[in-house]
Amino acid sequence: MSRKATHRPTTVRTLAGAILTVALIVPVATACGPESDTAAGAAATTTAPAVTTAPVATPPVTAPPVSTAPTTAPAASATATPTAPRTTAPVTAPATTPAATAKPKSPGKSFPLVDGISTAEVQPTGNQNYTARIVARGSVLATLETKDADAGLDANDMFVVLSVDGTVHSWMGGAHQGPGTFKLAGGWTAKLTKVGELHYRAQILGLDNAVMDTLDADQHDIGAVANGVYIVLTAGGRISAHM
Repeated sequence: MSRKATHRPTTVRTLAGAILTVALIVPVATACGPESDTAAGAAATTTAPAVTTAPVATPPVTAPPVSTAPTTAPAASATATPTAPRTTAPVTAPATTPAATAKPKSPGKSFPLVDGISTAEVQPTGNQNYTARIVARGSVLATLETKDADAGLDANDMFVVLSVDGTVHSWMGGAHQGPGTFKLAGGWTAKLTKVGELHYRAQILGLDNAVMDTLDADQHDIGAVANGVYIVLTAGGRISAHM
């Protein structure tokens, strides 16, 4: 009886120890299981992005593009320099204009007139026309000008004709007062008619009274050359001819 009583307690302790051991093993196993591993991995991954986002904030990288602004300033100064030489180009253009206008004029001619004190100073005016200044003792008494036709005048009974070739012929006297018909030097006949105040017309007649030319002195004297005969008709109706 006493042996059975001592044997049961030992059995109970052994079972209790075994249960206790099993209880301790289960938490350890749960602590080291796959769920704990995934939790640790998740913790590791969540912290990793925090570390990577910190270096992403790199705003100083945008500062270098600002340095491109100074580069444009030298470009403006570089383009300003080529425009300066362009101002020298127009300087050469005026140099050509004096050369074009510096054409030598034909030398004038001077013709002594029949009165012995006057001269006719002839100058070309272009287009085969001429002017003649009647000068006496330094004073200009009158001016003749050919305009594609002969010119003439009566200077106090001295008659002067400026021909279209630039030559001058003068003579004294031999005038007729119109209106009327008068014989002229060289076999010509002049028929004078009065048209108006200081306006006379002369028909130069040849053989058989054929009209060879007509002179019209309207407000000024007029001259002509007909086969080597010089004729002057004044606005007052005086006509004279000379060979």
